[in-house]
Amino acid sequence: MKKSFVSLLLITLIVISCTNTRITSSWKAPASTPVKYKKILVIALSQPDNSLKEKMEQHLVGDLKSHAIDAISAYQQYGPKEFDKMNEEGFVEQIKNTGTDAIMTIVLLDKSKERNYVPNHIIYTPYAIYYDRFWGYYTTIYGRVYTPGYYVTNTEYFWESNLYDATTKHLVYSVQTKSFNPDNSESLAHEYGQLIVSDMVKKEVIGKE
Repeated sequence: MKKSFVSLLLITLIVISCTNTRITSSWKAPASTPVKYKKILVIALSQPDNSLKEKMEQHLVGDLKSHAIDAISAYQQYGPKEFDKMNEEGFVEQIKNTGTDAIMTIVLLDKSKERNYVPNHIIYTPYAIYYDRFWGYYTTIYGRVYTPGYYVTNTEYFWESNLYDATTKHLVYSVQTKSFNPDNSESLAHEYGQLIVSDMVKKEVIGKE
């Protein structure tokens, strides 16, 4: 029984350690019901990294499609600056031509880096083991005091995604997330897409055909 519990705990810790993105808050429009959208246009807003923007859109589109929800990437469909000088009427007309009836935004709210000092790893040893003799005490404490630590730089991404109904133009879903030290932009986009779509399905924001 004890071994099973330890094994389960280790597996849980491994899963947690491999997940770098988590939802900090999410909201669904009151009294709303799941909508079977025909096509969702995914638009990412992040500067200056267009490659990250493209990956975030692609993965979210892919995860929507894996749940039988058609979606397209704004970056692939229109390019990086198609809507920059367009008014609302022009935008609505543009997306209607592709059969889009919902818009999903991905916005990088903030990206922060923090440099932290990690001291030498200290393991407490019961005093009876080395306090009784000077040399045992001296060599143990010497290693703790004079072994240098090191610096690490942690990177955090703060994201927000909103789902708008293209017909009513109203917000139907909003979610905020935090990504901590992603391995690369590919893994960041992959985790993000899966997490957001799973939350929308769980909260019954979107329905399947």
